[in-house]
Amino acid sequence: MRTQKKIKIGTILIYVVLIMWAITTIFPFLWVFNNSFKPSSEVIRSSFSLPQEFTWMNYSNAFSKQNILMAYRNSLLISGTVTIGVMLFASMMAFGLTRYRFKGKGIVQMMISASLMFPVFSTIIPVFRMMSEWGLLNKNVAVILPQIAGNLSFATIVMIGFLASIPLEMEEAAYMEGANVFQVFAKIIVPLCKASLSTVAIFSFLWSYNDLFVQKIMIRDRTKYPISSLLEEISSKYGTDFGLMAAAVTLIVVPVLIVYIFLQKNIIKGLTAGAVKG
Repeated sequence: MRTQKKIKIGTILIYVVLIMWAITTIFPFLWVFNNSFKPSSEVIRSSFSLPQEFTWMNYSNAFSKQNILMAYRNSLLISGTVTIGVMLFASMMAFGLTRYRFKGKGIVQMMISASLMFPVFSTIIPVFRMMSEWGLLNKNVAVILPQIAGNLSFATIVMIGFLASIPLEMEEAAYMEGANVFQVFAKIIVPLCKASLSTVAIFSFLWSYNDLFVQKIMIRDRTKYPISSLLEEISSKYGTDFGLMAAAVTLIVVPVLIVYIFLQKNIIKGLTAGAVKG
């Protein structure tokens, strides 16, 4: 009975802590969402109360004056391309590093792991000069290429951890049946790696979507701004219009929440897949 009481009390305490943590995490978004339906003057007076004067004006201004839809298109194009590129290259790199033996393999793996220690800020100057010399500035590809390179190390490590746990018997049987390496990769490896690929896709998409630093450096043309750059401009140019800022933040966060809600299970599956062998 004492053991059962201790377990129940401990479980209650755990749930209380988790509920408090969830509240502190969700509350800022609810606060912003609530203020997005208020005029700026009301946000200043009472930002924690329900709207006294419910209005859609902030959202109307965000779409009509700030060109949110064009920024959405640019962000989805950049982030979608980065996600696909990272998934493709990371899975191919992991396949080569786990299935083939070659000179310098250990050095390559060490360099991939070491590259995680270098922040994007330390390489942005040579990357900017490279994009400038290639004539790619103010184009989406100037953001896509650095973001793919920046995500590859983490994605490759995740994929290596998963592929190392997959037995070789299925691949050997496929080779004996006459399949080539490309068929093995496309028809056996890729289907088995859905959990890890989902994790790579989620993290790559969210990181690219929220990467304001590279976007501001590479794209100076306002008509080609991704959504994060547009929000930064709104906050600096219309800093006193808190209602407009709240509406813009809500519109920017919604796609991220949708992606996470539908794919959250794959994050845990992908990160834990391959962690335990046998």
